[in-house]
Amino acid sequence: MKLTLKAVPHIANKVAIELGRSGVVTLTQGVEPVVAAVEKVLTENIKKEMALEEKANEICEEHEEDIEFMLADERQLFFMIKKRLAPEYGVILDYDERFSDLSHKILDELYEEDLINYDVAENMVKNIIFNAITSFVAEDSELHYAVVDKIKSYKKKYIPGTDEYEILYEKLYKEELVKRGLD
Repeated sequence: MKLTLKAVPHIANKVAIELGRSGVVTLTQGVEPVVAAVEKVLTENIKKEMALEEKANEICEEHEEDIEFMLADERQLFFMIKKRLAPEYGVILDYDERFSDLSHKILDELYEEDLINYDVAENMVKNIIFNAITSFVAEDSELHYAVVDKIKSYKKKYIPGTDEYEILYEKLYKEELVKRGLD
């Protein structure tokens, strides 16, 4: 699943909590600086992907007439362009590889800023971070469907994309996060 800026604070909290609970890592300055450092790394990475997608969109728009003339699948072309430009933007598209790379970058940032201490193998700490990210992503997907199902069950019908829908979605999303202990 694609990471979003909206999910960054929640993922950062989960990483900090999991590191603190692990028993193998000491948070030298508390939870808040760890959360801030994780947010910094994740935000940088997501912004790189956003820039990549913006460039891919520009290219598709520049060749819109050709795409229509050839009856090409614009989504497939977008992905092919994104795949070709990804190395130039420093973006890894495979999610497992990306989350592993992010875990390593987060670990480096936390260690360089002296926010954590540990006496175990670096890979063990990296795995704690990786598992926190991947478990949040899995939980977030479940959470999304739970919120959408709840909205669909209302008597009043809400139309996705409208302000009313988005406000209700955000409210229910936050309630689900709290209910599941993710916030």
